Amino acid sequence: MRTEIHERGATRIAELTAEKMLISNAEDGLQLLVDCYYQDVDKMIIWEKNITPEFFDLKTGLAGEILQKFSNYRVQVAIIGDFSKYTSKSITDFIYESNKGRQVNFLGSVEQAIDKLSGV
Repeated sequence: MRTEIHERGATRIAELTAEKMLISNAEDGLQLLVDCYYQDVDKMIIWEKNITPEFFDLKTGLAGEILQKFSNYRVQVAIIGDFSKYTSKSITDFIYESNKGRQVNFLGSVEQAIDKLSGV
């Protein structure tokens, strides 16, 4: 896993990238939170390709379980990818509603994520 820190003013954002899956279960999500905590970061960018596809099937409950950990630890997260391939009403509604808030956002680029997470 590679961690790149983006700084905008006083905001530090960790962008996590890897050639393999970073989040396959809730414990993986918690481990990422711990890793970022030790780098003094409370905002994170994760690529969709590094998250198990089961996350995007809301029936599994995995998205809720993982994102609850991010919420509990007050870590904002932006998930970057092309979400047009997800056509179920539940996931499209979830993405739409999430993007209205600040805790979890589904965006198309790192630049959008940095802007959103830094409050621009």
